[in-house]
Amino acid sequence: MTQTITGLFDTYAHASSAVAQLESMGVPHGDISIVASNADDTYASRGTTDDDQTSTAAGTGATAGTVIGGGAGLLAGLGLMAIPGVGPVVAAGWLVATITGAGIGAAAGGLAGSLTGAGVSEEHAHVYAEGVRRGGSLVTAKVSDTLATQARSLLTQGAAVDPDARRAAYQSEGWTGFDQDAPAYTQDEVQRERARYSTNSTNLPAS
Repeated sequence: MTQTITGLFDTYAHASSAVAQLESMGVPHGDISIVASNADDTYASRGTTDDDQTSTAAGTGATAGTVIGGGAGLLAGLGLMAIPGVGPVVAAGWLVATITGAGIGAAAGGLAGSLTGAGVSEEHAHVYAEGVRRGGSLVTAKVSDTLATQARSLLTQGAAVDPDARRAAYQSEGWTGFDQDAPAYTQDEVQRERARYSTNSTNLPAS
């Protein structure tokens, strides 16, 4: 049996570290996904491969192109995308196929719909999608029961965001849920959000 475990991180560095640790504990590349905000054009200078032109996925408005030099393991396959309601991201792994219309994501509603289709609660899926929209990075892994406890600790503690606490923070400003039709955050807005959550003391373990 496998379980789907998800973690939101305020920085790409923490998310990529989590991916590397998942791989080192034996989770196959194909069972891990990462979706990270690229609103600040961090990866723009790396460009895309000549033979992998940007394309539009039917029904979603998502676009994709392969990033050069994304890293090792799963991160070597990072692609540039634009997700409705989220904005520009870099992404890799099985969740990408659902977001771009190759599976449940197109019918169920982009990133949030892909997450709920994968077994994430709707309440947390909205927080995770909003978190990426505001500059965060999301890691999702399908893990065996034997690795579930270790993977859950990795993706819900330490630098990981507590989705319930973050939801409360968003709601205190009038947020009611992720809106796929809302405009993507600008680079300045994302930078302000990242500065707001720059201290790890706000990232309590998820329940």
